[in-house]
Amino acid sequence: MTQLTPGPRDLRPSLLAAALTAATCGWPVFPLRLGEKRPALHGEEQCVNAGPCGAGHVKWEQRATTDRATIVRCWTHKPYNVGIATGPAGLIVVDLDRPKPNSKSDAPDGAATFKALCERAGQAVPTTYRVRTPSGGQHLYFTAPPGLRLGNTAGRLGPLIDTRACGGYVVAPGSTAATGIYEVIDPAPVAELPAWIPSLLEPRKPAVVTPLRLPAVSGSLAANAALERECDLVRTAPPKQANNTLNRCAFKVGRFVAWGDIPRHEVEQAFQAAGEARGLTAAECRATIRSALDSSIRQARPRETA
Repeated sequence: MTQLTPGPRDLRPSLLAAALTAATCGWPVFPLRLGEKRPALHGEEQCVNAGPCGAGHVKWEQRATTDRATIVRCWTHKPYNVGIATGPAGLIVVDLDRPKPNSKSDAPDGAATFKALCERAGQAVPTTYRVRTPSGGQHLYFTAPPGLRLGNTAGRLGPLIDTRACGGYVVAPGSTAATGIYEVIDPAPVAELPAWIPSLLEPRKPAVVTPLRLPAVSGSLAANAALERECDLVRTAPPKQANNTLNRCAFKVGRFVAWGDIPRHEVEQAFQAAGEARGLTAAECRATIRSALDSSIRQARPRETA
């Protein structure tokens, strides 16, 4: 006899149990599309201002609930994945991702980066409630310290590390995806967010952009003008593009060094100051500037053909 593959209807009991388990922990839940991360609730553009939205559109974070009757009614009506509204739940979830399968980067995954971050802080990796995602990543659940309100972040703790807090949500364990399920791998009690982490999550104050004052340089007018222009671009670069901008701008000025129009050490000093003013570390600046200038000087064409 041919064995039938369980259909979506068969998932209702397990997904209902997942929603009720989260609610029992005091974590408000709301429905996500089956097998996906997207909310199953209508958006503001489709709202007809009826039912729960009778007085105006109610977003998913406000509709998230721990009410057992509401949850049973929702998850017996149709199978849904389970979203946990982290803000109302008082949670901060650290999301440790893995590189995409087609990624060419050799950067470590989020878990390795987070471990290194803990080591630099002189702390052990916290023991807390931990969920494995279908892609092989991990969600580390923490309670928010009293009186602290944090929003979502992407990459602020390091590459492939995001956080979900006020205004965010995570997919609850027991939910499904095409590649597997969200599964609890450490049922330890949810720990409070370590005291050394919040300062790393707070929004950075935007840099005050002021005219760049370069050190006195002895190069040609054209070289000095190019150096000043490119350093200004570094200092005003978007945060996530600062290093790439420094690399690109230093490469452009490198030809003037190759032509003997300006001393290399003066170019390095100017870009070092611009990079650090943008928020890059001193070591990061030195490495990027050295690599860009070496490459530019090596590839520079003679002045008459440039």
